[in-house]
Amino acid sequence: MLITRGFSLTNFVIGSSALCFQIFVLYPWHEKLEEKFRELQKDHLRLLEDIKGEHKDELKSIRKELELLNAKKRSGNFWL
Repeated sequence: MLITRGFSLTNFVIGSSALCFQIFVLYPWHEKLEEKFRELQKDHLRLLEDIKGEHKDELKSIRKELELLNAKKRSGNFWL
């Protein structure tokens, strides 16, 4: 009977300390990680939009160059 109560008390202490560790250490740490992840996500979306705009501008400049080359080719002044 004494051994059984000893095991029960030990089990209760281990379970309580594990619960306290989860509540006071892991949960706040999880909240900080979640906040940083949201910031990282916002930065990633902003960077993605910036790159998309740069890519669009680059494609426009390439299109203009091609139109100029095609116009020169049609007019016969391609090598000038």
